[in-house]
Amino acid sequence: MPWYNGDYPPSYKNQPPKLREKAVEIANEILKESGDEGIAIATGLKKAREYFKDHPQEADADDD
Repeated sequence: MPWYNGDYPPSYKNQPPKLREKAVEIANEILKESGDEGIAIATGLKKAREYFKDHPQEADADDD
């Protein structure tokens, strides 16, 4: 089941909003490819953390 409109996996609940949004975006793409929610959730969060580690200016930008 893809996540959208503020819906996200429970394991993302305590993550910062920008990280959570990026993780959902990534997880949804992985879900389309693999169909495995567990892999999508774990990989989405891992890749989102890597993304913001590589792009710290985006993590520090003000929310819209």
